Amino acid sequence: MKGVKKQNLPEKNCVTCGRPFTWRKKWEKVWDEVKFCSDQCRMKKPKP
Repeated sequence: MKGVKKQNLPEKNCVTCGRPFTWRKKWEKVWDEVKFCSDQCRMKKPKP
């Protein structure tokens, strides 16, 4: 992802709250596994 402008980063929607969140460097190796936008959402149950 080196050299990619911030506006062109991949985006996902949080499983819990549905908000969009963008790719972060610390998620580089596990981006396919990231489902939640924050620790708070990760601790809550997903909405049905």
